[in-house]
Amino acid sequence: MQHSHGRARGVERLYLDFDSFFASAEQHFNPDLRGRPVGVVPLDSLHTGCIAVSREAKARGVKSGATISKARTLIPDMIFVVARHDVYVRLHKRILDVIETCLPVAHVRSIDEVVCNLLPAEAATGKVLADRIKAALAATFSDGLTCSIGMAPTELLAKIAAERHKPNGFQMIRAEDLPSALADIDIGDLPGISKGMRTRLEAAGVRDVPSLWTLAPKQARAIWGSVEGERFWNGLHGYHMERPPTKKSMFGHSRMLPRDWRNPEKVRICARLLTESAGRRVRRADMRATKLTLSFRGGGYRTASGSRSDDLHWSWEASFLPARDDHAFMQALAAGLDRAERTLAFAPRAVSVMIHGMIAEKDVMTDLFAASPGLSGSASEGSSRAKWEVVSDLMDDLRARLGPQALTFGLPGEMPGGYLGAKIAFGRIPDEADFSGAPVADGDTHFVTI
Repeated sequence: MQHSHGRARGVERLYLDFDSFFASAEQHFNPDLRGRPVGVVPLDSLHTGCIAVSREAKARGVKSGATISKARTLIPDMIFVVARHDVYVRLHKRILDVIETCLPVAHVRSIDEVVCNLLPAEAATGKVLADRIKAALAATFSDGLTCSIGMAPTELLAKIAAERHKPNGFQMIRAEDLPSALADIDIGDLPGISKGMRTRLEAAGVRDVPSLWTLAPKQARAIWGSVEGERFWNGLHGYHMERPPTKKSMFGHSRMLPRDWRNPEKVRICARLLTESAGRRVRRADMRATKLTLSFRGGGYRTASGSRSDDLHWSWEASFLPARDDHAFMQALAAGLDRAERTLAFAPRAVSVMIHGMIAEKDVMTDLFAASPGLSGSASEGSSRAKWEVVSDLMDDLRARLGPQALTFGLPGEMPGGYLGAKIAFGRIPDEADFSGAPVADGDTHFVTI
């Protein structure tokens, strides 16, 4: 893994990162919003924070995470719209088609970030290629939907380059530019350096990029506590390494709760709907799960930006035989909710359900005891599980043909903020099957009503 001899490679990666994507998407679809400060929020509620803000809002001091009230103290005429995740996913797919007319997309890292591999001839005309991609996007969409592009020997360096001159920027970092091209960057601003990792680095005497650069690969591995440290070292020094393919380890969803949803009855409804959505994803992936974790967050305090940081946490985990049916997941959830009623000491602001302990369907071993009628009713239990699997598959099929709300476990419920199980998260772009409501038209801006 360590590259201790020879030069780093040439410029082989392009990283494209859209600027304020959710807010820019809303400005693209609604020309009246262009040039104006816009904040995108998850709920039509005063007690929520911005998940994205436009460049006009950023220029006037509003940051992502700021509450509506905090943002309005800085910009009284700021406009707020509710996020429309299905619209953003459709736009993302159209964007990929346009980029592909200029350069093949190698990896999609998130809803607004892609990686392309570069040939030597393409890297030699880097700025021209970047301008061609930007021109193609502007011609297909609008001038407001801009991106920043970085080119470098590795994906890590290309991402750093893309973030250097936002918005609508471009930078190429060559091997011979290192490490001087990085010297003025705060180590906390480097991709992959979280607050916790920064604390570890500082404890090891690493407080800036120059001292980070002088680490040996094995030192980096020791600080990170895993092979990720060496991967980071190689990427930073311009030595490209492909990451091994990742395996899906969990399916889950979480939801911030408006104030009128912070009571036991509605918390149960929310948790049930989240579990249903996660269960459908387990079946679509042709996998089984052996664990379910129910978590709540609450309490907290306001940060300088006005956002709330939770400091109260409660979590409970159930284990069960490999399962893919909603009945098994709901039984586990019910046990967790009963435990929460007895022991949860705060009103939750957020609920999370994670189904994990994944096993591919092809790797599931038959339960020897379930096939033996005389052993503790195991055969009956196995038969019941098989029937519930048929029921779950039938419900999935009916939902696909008649609509996501055609059948539910228990009374139907409308989640706060909508988009049950289909919100865009870091590194995850929902499938069309994840969306639980009728498609929202691109031009139907959902303005905050408060």
